[in-house]
Amino acid sequence: MTDYSTFAALGLSAPRIAVLEAMGWSQPTPVQQQAIPHVLDGKDIVGIAQTGTGKTGAFMLPALELIRAGEGLQVLVLCPTRELAQQVMEETENLARGTAVRASAIYGGVAYGPQLESLDRGDEVLVATPGRLIDLMNRGKAKLKKVDFLILDEADKMLDMGFRPQIEAVVRGLGERPQTLLFSATMPHGVHDLALRMTREPIWVEVTPSGTKAEGIEELAYSVRPDRKPDLLIHLLEQPGWEQVLVFSRTKVGADALKARLDQAGISCDVIHSDRQMKHRTRAIDGFSGGQVRVLVATDIAQRGLDIEGISHVVNYDVPLDPEDYTHRIGRTGRAGADGQAVTFVTAADLGAYKTLEYRLGRSLDRIHHPDFDFAGGVVREKPTGTKSRSAGGSGSKAGETLTPEELEALLSFEDDS
Repeated sequence: MTDYSTFAALGLSAPRIAVLEAMGWSQPTPVQQQAIPHVLDGKDIVGIAQTGTGKTGAFMLPALELIRAGEGLQVLVLCPTRELAQQVMEETENLARGTAVRASAIYGGVAYGPQLESLDRGDEVLVATPGRLIDLMNRGKAKLKKVDFLILDEADKMLDMGFRPQIEAVVRGLGERPQTLLFSATMPHGVHDLALRMTREPIWVEVTPSGTKAEGIEELAYSVRPDRKPDLLIHLLEQPGWEQVLVFSRTKVGADALKARLDQAGISCDVIHSDRQMKHRTRAIDGFSGGQVRVLVATDIAQRGLDIEGISHVVNYDVPLDPEDYTHRIGRTGRAGADGQAVTFVTAADLGAYKTLEYRLGRSLDRIHHPDFDFAGGVVREKPTGTKSRSAGGSGSKAGETLTPEELEALLSFEDDS
């Protein structure tokens, strides 16, 4: 069996390896080890890989090796969101340092001018969201006949957002069938069907089965009264190690309200959601990644495509309704080999969704009951009998056993203090 533990063994050129070393990439990730040799060999790829596994390098490194600088658009990457498109473009620019290869991004919500200029310039790599790309194709501005590589990043999210007709329209606008690389965090029926239709005898690469978490992420769940959720978050932010925190809110109104509460508490924070203008989102993300903003409150617009090193904690301020959303959210921490912690707030009304989440994940979250915030009054058993739990002081607290969700529901039916 070939040893692919180094970038040289994958078949990358010496200049590319020098760039990777300058970026601090010491060895390829599992998805890069499995995908890069096959892409260089001309094979189509279907990759099942979550964010944070190095999948951008898995498709862009071999594409950059095969690009002919100065010969116009050759690599087209489709992404579901503007944030992800920006991220992929920026990483491509980093990986292409020292070459004449140029990359640009096309997405909605911004002026057409700079994007039209990049198309006229003939950049070799184009990263685009489907909607804006179709718009420019219909205007006759985006010509895709010479594309050699078609890459679909986060295909499951694109289908969730209803982009299948646009994807199919893009494919019809291509010339000869390009080498196709499709990456998705999960493989539901729709994505599987799309993969089979768009690829030819693909190599299937799977590094993280659906429903599993990335290594290095500790998962905790706090039971909390709804009215005490802001106070619990502020309490946690006062604990050691809570340095750079991404908080997910289910609604835009909830995200804005939480930001106002954190502002009131003197905690540096910002917010991103679909009602915020693109320039405001960019400013918020730049402030968060640069350390000027300690807490970023976001709706699920940020669960995919937000690649910031050093996020110490992810907080699910509201229980995610979809286990796949949960997996993507917590994948924002524990990246690049670092440890991270994911915390989920669970109210009495969330118990059904929470139990469904644990069931579909196939694992139980480590539960914490803090007597100052717990909707069930912090009732604990001294002797563990089932699901692992902790009392509430912090990561080093004495272990105890909480009531099961069924027992808590029974308790709440008599003492509705939520």
